[in-house]
Amino acid sequence: MELNKYIEHTLLKQDAGKDEVIKLLEEAKKYNFFGVCVNPVNVKMAKDYLEGTDIKVVTVIGFPLGQSTREVKVLETIDAIKNAADEIDMVINGGKLKDGEFAYVRDEIAAVKMACQGKNLKVILETDLLNKTEIKKACEICIEAGADFVKTSTGFVKNGVGAKEEDVKLMYETVKSSGLKVKASGGIRDREAAIRMIEAGASRLGTSSGVKICAEG
Repeated sequence: MELNKYIEHTLLKQDAGKDEVIKLLEEAKKYNFFGVCVNPVNVKMAKDYLEGTDIKVVTVIGFPLGQSTREVKVLETIDAIKNAADEIDMVINGGKLKDGEFAYVRDEIAAVKMACQGKNLKVILETDLLNKTEIKKACEICIEAGADFVKTSTGFVKNGVGAKEEDVKLMYETVKSSGLKVKASGGIRDREAAIRMIEAGASRLGTSSGVKICAEG
């Protein structure tokens, strides 16, 4: 299994400086990962640095809390696309979901998708904070809103587990007939865990341990 082509090599630390970003990009080139996932401020640098490769540049919107207004999330997305981001990962508004304001959640995702200008939109559900019914409902909303992927986690929930096999399976079973895909992210630190997530239905893996995972092969 070519795990490198599932991996979005990730660096989203708030104190990540230029040297760390360049190290990430060099590792992405060396292992020919599917993509890199970086904070919005680093999108243009990453895109320029990876010129001539097929490595995708992914960035995050409303990260990590998902509590920006819809208008701010849309503006963030427009800016990221202007800076040549290939894919967008947005954080769902978990508070609105739990309050049952499903139309708000759906319309926000749809607005961000429109701002993506045809690029893939992955919606981060933050599964550590949701029960199984809420995860299923969030997936159904993402289908309605026209998203391309559902994604497990930001990796920023205190004491959170991140991607869990059972949640990935539930997400996959909910969206598979619609054509949406699943990105597992958060806590995937070794080859065994990566394979389990893929077997559960994940088409993409977000991890900062991509080098370790591939080196174990």
